[in-house]
Amino acid sequence: MTNISVRIDPELKKKMDSLKHLNWSEIIRKAIKSEIQNETENNKAKAVLLNEKIRKIAPENYNSVEIIRKFREERH
Repeated sequence: MTNISVRIDPELKKKMDSLKHLNWSEIIRKAIKSEIQNETENNKAKAVLLNEKIRKIAPENYNSVEIIRKFREERH
């Protein structure tokens, strides 16, 4: 595992020392993982919203089969 350093104020350190039974490294790891997951989910949500915003609704008489066939025929 990689080590990182975190600066905390002396008052917080004193409170942490009074709760020695807690595994602060594991608590910090979980907090970091949680934050990464939240950011990832937020990014996915933003992508979905953006996709919905730019998506166009096809007209009623739109026939995708004809359009695809036309493009394929033009290629060859």
